[in-house]
Amino acid sequence: MIIGVPKEIKNNENRVGLTPAGVAELVKHGHILYVQQTAGEGSGFHDDTYIKAGAHMLPDIASVYEKADMIIKVKEPIAAEYGLIKPDQLLFTYFHFASGQELTEAMVASKAVCLAYETVEKEDRSLPLLIPMSEVAGRMAIQEGAKYLEKPMGGRGVLLGGVPGVRPGKVLVLGGGVVGTQAAKMAAGLGAEVLLLDVSLQRLRYLSDIMPANVQTMMSNHYNILEAIQEADLIVGAVLIPGAKAPHLITRDMLKMMKKGTVLVDVAVDQGGCIETCRPTTHENPTFVIDDIIHYCVANMPGAVPYTSTTALTNATLPYAIQLANKGWKKACQDNKELALGLNVIKGDIVYEAVSQAFNMPYKKVTHYL
Repeated sequence: MIIGVPKEIKNNENRVGLTPAGVAELVKHGHILYVQQTAGEGSGFHDDTYIKAGAHMLPDIASVYEKADMIIKVKEPIAAEYGLIKPDQLLFTYFHFASGQELTEAMVASKAVCLAYETVEKEDRSLPLLIPMSEVAGRMAIQEGAKYLEKPMGGRGVLLGGVPGVRPGKVLVLGGGVVGTQAAKMAAGLGAEVLLLDVSLQRLRYLSDIMPANVQTMMSNHYNILEAIQEADLIVGAVLIPGAKAPHLITRDMLKMMKKGTVLVDVAVDQGGCIETCRPTTHENPTFVIDDIIHYCVANMPGAVPYTSTTALTNATLPYAIQLANKGWKKACQDNKELALGLNVIKGDIVYEAVSQAFNMPYKKVTHYL
């Protein structure tokens, strides 16, 4: 198969779809790899390392899309890429369709096959291609939140870990999945007082067992959230419903109950956000303020640490990419139910029900194609 790796063009997105090691593995399986020049430089991977791995370098993004049967990238295509996508071309990347109607309509119109990292799902309901970036984003949520709690950044002037004789800061984490778990661990490691909420009692039992003593767990419900937000210095939104829009757990009215200078980090912003007032921001302009509350809602947080993120992502995606390249998308998805759940749009049809529901668009069962 001919595989293309374009350079990401989303604002401050420095990751790349494959490391040179990933390219070498696919070449070893007999596939032809085209990589756009300088695609990996933001992640610390230079063109010569891709050439040594067996890739052919192309000068521009249009050439990559033109030659490739399968595109492997990191973020969803943006408007400048829509016209480059060919019918029947396989796109293997993060899409987060449920939070973007324009993107969804564009991919339907393209007649391409869109296989989304974020909805590839194992039998145990885990999301193997979302986990590595969730791990990065969860840890970064605390790193960034701690920074914006500083007074010069507009925050309350609270040091999360405190010092002897001064109580540490209070962190509220909404959601006990991968993002929430990593955020809680990171905050606890800094010495903060952490309250972790989730709707699953079974999950809370597990988290209570593995977390350090400065992490407390509580059932997530409206009453408990209202109580907790009044005490928190940093609130991390870490709620995910695979393939669907995140529910709004914090509304605009609830901001008035928070302390001035509280920082909100909504990691769920890719899926519409679990905080009503959040809207996607960029690394260039990461925050905005509403009712004296700082909102940090960068939609590609792991893009700020691209070497770590790209390596972690390739480690997870490569086994699936090899299956798709060796067998073609249809046979690979027939043989692997995990991959089949990643199919969101096929040749003009939405085949992931949560996406069709998000925009009230027609839905066709994926079995029609498999």
